[in-house]
Amino acid sequence: MSRPSASLLLLLSAATLVATCRGDPEPVQDFCVAAPLGVEGKVSLAFPGLPCKPASTVVSDDFFFAAQARAASTDNPNGAGVTPGNVEAFPGLNTLGLSLNRVDLAPGGVNPLHTHPRSAELVHVEAGEMLVGFVSTDGKFYSKVVQEGESFVIPRGMMHFQYNVGAGAARAMTVFNSQLPGVVLAAQSVFGAQPEIPDAVLAKSFQVDAEIIKLLKSKFRKG
Repeated sequence: MSRPSASLLLLLSAATLVATCRGDPEPVQDFCVAAPLGVEGKVSLAFPGLPCKPASTVVSDDFFFAAQARAASTDNPNGAGVTPGNVEAFPGLNTLGLSLNRVDLAPGGVNPLHTHPRSAELVHVEAGEMLVGFVSTDGKFYSKVVQEGESFVIPRGMMHFQYNVGAGAARAMTVFNSQLPGVVLAAQSVFGAQPEIPDAVLAKSFQVDAEIIKLLKSKFRKG
């Protein structure tokens, strides 16, 4: 039996690398509208996505989403409101590998530091102006004041934010190359984790007194 050539082995290795690095798997049918949630309101997000509705029950409205036509409330400490358009809110996205959020910011409002572990993000500002920035793995801060009609891309997994630097309200649409990009809020995850991260660990990590950690935890404690 002949041995595979070096070029063939290289091609197979590259194909394997691409297959393992992409955000969401490729669909194997025209569409797979997510089936309604179970009796407890939750389903297991098993690979590669949610279960499909029977094709015979799919209708045009399954591919339509109107929730982002209205602004989200910004009446909160961050002055920010996010209307998600992921597969949990828009079942027609199931297996298609994309999703879309609407971000509304009051003057001075911020969509606070967070990451999306499963997706890159394209921020397109539709109204107002936002300072958009992220921090790379080597600690370098990249940012830009993005104005109406302009865009800024955030690589997958990078810690980032959007901050309204204008005099009026600002609005952006954020596009993801995953049907469910996930979100990890930096401050909430660190200071609001349940069970709590020990004060000593956080005090040592942030090089501050434990009393400061207790104060920060009180800001993010639920209930």
